Amino acid sequence: MKISFVIPAHNEEGYLAACIVSIQKALAAGTYDAEIIVVNNASTDRTHEIAASFVGVGVIDEPQKGITYARSAGYRAATGDLIANIDADTRLPPEWLDRVMKEFGRDKNKKLVALSGPFLYYDLPLLSRVFVKFFYGLGYATYFVNHFILGVGAMLQGGNFVVRRSALEQIGGYDTSIEFYGEDTDIARRLAKIGRVKWTFGLPVYTSGRRLKGEGVIATGARYALNYFWTTFFGRPFTLKHRDVRERSTFSASVVASPKEKKRGV
Repeated sequence: MKISFVIPAHNEEGYLAACIVSIQKALAAGTYDAEIIVVNNASTDRTHEIAASFVGVGVIDEPQKGITYARSAGYRAATGDLIANIDADTRLPPEWLDRVMKEFGRDKNKKLVALSGPFLYYDLPLLSRVFVKFFYGLGYATYFVNHFILGVGAMLQGGNFVVRRSALEQIGGYDTSIEFYGEDTDIARRLAKIGRVKWTFGLPVYTSGRRLKGEGVIATGARYALNYFWTTFFGRPFTLKHRDVRERSTFSASVVASPKEKKRGV
């Protein structure tokens, strides 16, 4: 299977390089058929130039601003059997790619249509990370009831999910009428009707908590929870607008470590 990494990027000059480096490191650890595509989404900074400076990275421009427009543009340009949606402020742990390929590789009947895991916020204080874990626990419990008992919806983390290209084609791709909130829940909800959508805490990625810092962990968590519920049961998000959160990164790509490495003190 070929995997296509699609990275939407709107004014991400402070984060994008570290994201690409983490993907390239994961690719270098094995023999994979893969491509990396950066979608320069209406940026006014050096996002395009930074992406283009990496050998082997494809760059496409999507002038219509919006995460679903960017994901759609990347999906159309991608040639892989699997589409890995990775946000520009996200870093892959070294073992992430191997876990993805094993999950899809052992699914001989192709019932698994999407795979996702949580965010680990590398720039939030300890108390905020505790609140995040609480929200993830609450979210998973809600997902379990909805999906396995009520038979509705599923759970994907935007910025950390992989989907089969054939499944994405079958459901008609991304809904570009959704601006931000609920876009991942919408994809999960529609994919769950045609196959298995798997959420696992064993597939984390590192990401920036800049939105949580800017808008508050509890307020942001509540807003995501509301839109997860609304999109699952009504097919549309409750919150129709969002605020851009951009800041220059101080995180070094060279310090990306796996959860196991962190436990060992690496």
